Amino acid sequence: MYTRCFVVLAIAGLTACGASARLPVSAGEGPHPVIPAPAPSLVPQVNYVKGKGWPKGEHPIPAEGLSVSPFATGLDHPRWIYVLPNGDVLIAETNAPRRPENNPGIKGWFTNYFTKRAGGAVPSANRITLLRDTDGDGVADVRSVFLAGLTSPFGMALVGHTLYIANTNALVKVPYTDGATTVTASPGNVTDLPAGRLNHHWTKNVISNTDGSKLYVAIGSNSNAAEFGIERERDRARIWEVDPATGAHRDFATGLRNPVGLAWVPETGKLWVAVNERDELGSDLVPDYMTAVTDGAFYGFPYSYFGKHVDRRVKPYKPDLVATALTPDYALGPHTASLGLAYTNGNSLPARFHSGMFVGQHGSWNRVPRSGYKVIFVPFAAGLPSGDPIDVLAGFVKDNGDALGRPVGVAIDKRGGLLVVDDVGNSVWRVTGSH
Repeated sequence: MYTRCFVVLAIAGLTACGASARLPVSAGEGPHPVIPAPAPSLVPQVNYVKGKGWPKGEHPIPAEGLSVSPFATGLDHPRWIYVLPNGDVLIAETNAPRRPENNPGIKGWFTNYFTKRAGGAVPSANRITLLRDTDGDGVADVRSVFLAGLTSPFGMALVGHTLYIANTNALVKVPYTDGATTVTASPGNVTDLPAGRLNHHWTKNVISNTDGSKLYVAIGSNSNAAEFGIERERDRARIWEVDPATGAHRDFATGLRNPVGLAWVPETGKLWVAVNERDELGSDLVPDYMTAVTDGAFYGFPYSYFGKHVDRRVKPYKPDLVATALTPDYALGPHTASLGLAYTNGNSLPARFHSGMFVGQHGSWNRVPRSGYKVIFVPFAAGLPSGDPIDVLAGFVKDNGDALGRPVGVAIDKRGGLLVVDDVGNSVWRVTGSH
């Protein structure tokens, strides 16, 4: 009884702390977002959703001219997606591994409590599931366990007849046979990835270059803003370029707090990344972003954000390093948790979606009002962003904070539809043009 009362009172106190947004989300979007003064508070703003799942017959709300239907339901916390050349769809059913040093103390207790409440603390299934639509009706009618016994798997990339999988602690590989519905071979290690007992941002993503000679692995930071010390950020907050033949790697880009989605833009040959920025500087800071990655570049973390805006919480200051920080190409709004990234240059959706980037926004936890919780599209021209974001799929959260779903990974399927992974709704949605 007393514990329950303490929790209720503490939650009420937490939700009252921190400042509500003074700017609309749109002010933190685009190539030149508004970057206001920081507004930190003793206790950060807390505005978590309550993970509920979709009632029977309900679904996200598509934009005008689009329709949405379930491609697959009843999955176990699906997070990421990869479409194979034959049209089969691989889904990483996964969650964080055991991390005994993550979220310590009373603040960590509340973080864990709210994460569970939002539907994000379920045990990891540690597997990849294959989905196949054999009759072309937009619904997967074949489902099989493609590979089990993994360690919090996330990103996937096929090169020839080798499938690479980014576990939380290692990049591994398995042989792939065209049309196979399962893999029986044990994964082989390509290279270890930063993990450990803290492992704050546990997801690791991977993408290959055009000829498969290099792999690029996105590795998130070990903190919000280096609060555990700079040493805990070794080999973190960066993208590695990996030689798949030897496992040797080098830093391709650094200072990226939590890089997740990766996509190539064919018009320019540039690798783009979606990055989650830091929290606890107020509801209007810091905008998440996507950017074309420059080889050898530094993007600020932990010393600065969105270019050269210094984070005074991080000591010692590094003015010489901050002076080299590149400004990202396109802001995606503060606290939107922009994770999924898929480029399309021609698809089966209406013409306004034929060239640009789809972004899955998992949604905020410490902004009032909430941001994200939708899929957006950023139009491109000549390989660069050329306009304001367009909502593609919304309606994941009710006004009372009940989260029916939360979008994560996005991908274009073989017939030109947009697939959206929903980890709270345990579903994959398929978006097409209205008929």
